[in-house]
Amino acid sequence: MDFLVDKNYTSVTGFILLGLTDNSILQVILFMVFLFIYLVTVFGNLSTIILIRISSQLHHPMYFFLSQLALADIGCTSSVTPNMLANFLVERHTISYLGCTIQLGIAVFFGTFECFLLAVMAFDRFVAICNPLLYSTKMSTQVCVQLSSVAYIGAFLNASCFTISVLCLFFCGPNRINHFFCDFAPLVELSCSDVTVPAVVPSFSAGSIIVVTVFVIAVSYVYILITILKMRSTEGRHKAFSTCTSHLTAVTLYYGTITFIYVMPKSSYSSDQNKVVSVFYTVVIPMLNPLIYSLRNNEIKGALKRELGRKIFSK
Repeated sequence: MDFLVDKNYTSVTGFILLGLTDNSILQVILFMVFLFIYLVTVFGNLSTIILIRISSQLHHPMYFFLSQLALADIGCTSSVTPNMLANFLVERHTISYLGCTIQLGIAVFFGTFECFLLAVMAFDRFVAICNPLLYSTKMSTQVCVQLSSVAYIGAFLNASCFTISVLCLFFCGPNRINHFFCDFAPLVELSCSDVTVPAVVPSFSAGSIIVVTVFVIAVSYVYILITILKMRSTEGRHKAFSTCTSHLTAVTLYYGTITFIYVMPKSSYSSDQNKVVSVFYTVVIPMLNPLIYSLRNNEIKGALKRELGRKIFSK
């Protein structure tokens, strides 16, 4: 490991990721499991993006945001999984200081982007169910692009906040990160400089985003629930509920895990529990999202059958 000498301090220029386990047999098993999950994730989300793009029946705001969510899932898992897979195959799990910072920034960017998207998708369902006659006007192509742009900008600002904070930290002691990727909290623990500002600012930024997006989701679903309960038609209620269940499932899974990691007091759980939950939201959830939305959505299943039918009969 390289070091830069500055007066009486040695500045760490690289880190060692301790990973999930040091058992060689378990590493091989986990490599095969996570490789399979990653391939399924990329294939499932890419298929969702392509299907939405080529099927004219899916050219609606809800599916536009779903394609953005699929892109966020690919980005989130790709920021972590390939490096984790490579570390299963080598003895020394090293990552440079710059590489560590970039990995954290990309992971935070796509994670934040997904938070904003889930809130935007909740607002989309609110407009569709509570104001169906004005849906095409309020959720026009221009509005969808604007909402998506706000999500990208918010994600970029939050990722920049985390990245700059890490760059402001000074590392002169241990360089072993007890994690499988460069998460923010383990890096702060390793820093030998004053972490008051670099730790508080990102926490405030991330906490504000979580509070705001959860508020938007909660308010949207309160109005949705009130509207559904006022419906006289049982079929109408069922249809309205069915359009929301997939999104609610995705919200529960995602916010449940990030709340455990970033909101709960660190003393209430161990670093091993932290790593397991981190695996869930960076690796498993991106695989589950396309399954959640496709298996419970008749329009997506219908579009898939039509496109497959066209390919078969065109031969």
